[in-house]
Amino acid sequence: MEQQQPATQFPRDIYTEPEPDPNTLANLGPLTALAGIWTGSAGHDVSPKEDGPEAEAYIEHAEFQPIDAQTNGPQIFYGLRYHLRIVKPDDVETFHDQVGYWLWEPATGALIQTLTIPRGLTAMATGRAKADDRSFRLEAVRGSENNGIVDNPFLQHAFKTLRYGIEVTVHDDGSWSYELETVLEVLGKPEPFSHTDRNTMRKIGEPTPNPTALAAMKAQAEAAVESVVEAAVEAVAATGKATDKATGTGTEAGTEPA
Repeated sequence: MEQQQPATQFPRDIYTEPEPDPNTLANLGPLTALAGIWTGSAGHDVSPKEDGPEAEAYIEHAEFQPIDAQTNGPQIFYGLRYHLRIVKPDDVETFHDQVGYWLWEPATGALIQTLTIPRGLTAMATGRAKADDRSFRLEAVRGSENNGIVDNPFLQHAFKTLRYGIEVTVHDDGSWSYELETVLEVLGKPEPFSHTDRNTMRKIGEPTPNPTALAAMKAQAEAAVESVVEAAVEAVAATGKATDKATGTGTEAGTEPA
């Protein structure tokens, strides 16, 4: 289903940009649990073959790293840049490679996943979620101007993607899983084919803070060090004055230089 926000919901001022929070990790809402480095060893794929559906296992490695906040005039997105690589068990050759962004707009709850795979296919899936949602779904549809799908001429001819949907669920143990369906129009087949993938991802590394967050952290650290140094200098100066007064030296004791 095509998703479009009514134009009446947009502000009249389309140019003024607000000042976003530099810390993306604190503003990802439902995407917070996806940030980091992940592995999934229980992948299950069902794809179309000439003789019928074929089920295969796969292993997945994925990175979801925070990016600086992105603005379109008054609109603010906080998001993650991701790269995933999939191989078959006991194989080094890349079975599937994918890059893109996951984005969340706090003001509206809008979710976006952009995806590009190096077989000549790009899509933008959309959905909605609240900040504390633990499950959410996004969808892309061929022909949509808002959440559409484009692919190269051969794929359009032989394996045309009609619809893409992904549902993500975050678990209490910190892992998360996805169930994905890609509906294909396969050349020579009378009915669309449901190509499915699912996996559970477990964290093996923490995310790296985005550049503006790192800069803010550095500035805060430098300010803290400067504050400590200033306090130490003032303490030394105060101690010196007290010592002079106690020993009867210095101008405060009324002495005159010889």
